[in-house]
Amino acid sequence: MVAGLKSEYPAGFIGIRSVGKEMVMAKPIMNLDKIEFDDVEENGLYTSSRALIGAHIGAKDLGYNLTVLPPGKVQCPFHNHHGAEEMFFILEGEGELRFGDKSYPLRPHDVVACPTGGPEVAHQIVNTGATPMRYLAISTVADLDACEYPDSGKVSVVAGKRGIKKIFRAETTVDYYDREQG
Repeated sequence: MVAGLKSEYPAGFIGIRSVGKEMVMAKPIMNLDKIEFDDVEENGLYTSSRALIGAHIGAKDLGYNLTVLPPGKVQCPFHNHHGAEEMFFILEGEGELRFGDKSYPLRPHDVVACPTGGPEVAHQIVNTGATPMRYLAISTVADLDACEYPDSGKVSVVAGKRGIKKIFRAETTVDYYDREQG
């Protein structure tokens, strides 16, 4: 949640809200020093703080967040998207980008493109430095996305904003007619 906007913009606010018969647009600008981290995860290696920005500034088709990774941590498992493209802009710190079967050093002002596709574009940012790493993450908002996790053999499928969200092991594939009558 954005500091100072808690009462004006309720949780789940998506850019425009109705006040009586009038439509009120979100302020389309936010300074990163004014945000609050509303997605904090502490799960061993997967430890990070994220401030979700997009809805607070009226974004509709792009998602934005500021991510902070402590030294030696990653934000999420190695993965690739089939529906959502991502871009990362490194603000502070040093790290490494795992991308497909290669690794690249990261430093401030690097811009990373993660297009949709298979395991050849799977990606993960690792903080290999001695200080926290901060980066801006931008992604397309896809109504349907499937993610593969090459290291663990998982697949996730997300459909709709409040629809299906499933994660399963890839080896549990069944026949198209499995459990069908007739």
